[in-house]
Amino acid sequence: MKMKDRVQAHTAPDVNSEIEREAATRVFAAAVEPEQAITRRIERLDNEWDIERWLEANASALAFTGTVLGLLVNKKFFAIPCIVLPFLFQHAVQGWCPPVPILRRKGVRTRREIDAEKYALKAVRGDFEKIPAVADRAESARVAWQAANA
Repeated sequence: MKMKDRVQAHTAPDVNSEIEREAATRVFAAAVEPEQAITRRIERLDNEWDIERWLEANASALAFTGTVLGLLVNKKFFAIPCIVLPFLFQHAVQGWCPPVPILRRKGVRTRREIDAEKYALKAVRGDFEKIPAVADRAESARVAWQAANA
C-alpha cells in the first residue's frame, strides 16, 4: 500500500491518480532521453514549488495586503487576514484548507510527489548504480547519501 501524506489523504482520489499518472509518464519518457535532459528535468524539480510553498506565499501575500489596506484605506480590509490566517493554521494542523482542492486540481504537488519523480529520474539516469555492494555498510551509506543528494 502506497503511503500518503496529509495533503494526498485530503485530496480526491482521481486528482491524486492524475498527478501520479503525469509524473509516471514523464519518468517513462525520460528512459529514452539523453542524460543531460534528465539532469535538466531534475533541476526543474528542485525548483518546483510544492503545495506548502504555494499556500504560504499566497496566504502571506493576502494577509499582508489586507493589513496594509486596512491601515491605509479602510479598516474593513482587516477581514482579509482574519479569514486567510485561520485557513493557513487549519492546513498546518489538518493538511487541508479551502485552497488545497483548487491547487491540487491545477497539478500542484506535495514535496513527496515531487521527490518521488526526482528519485525515479535519478534511478533512470543511473545514479544509484554507483552504490557499491560491499560489506562495509558505513561506506555504502556514505555513497548512497552522496548519490541521493547529487
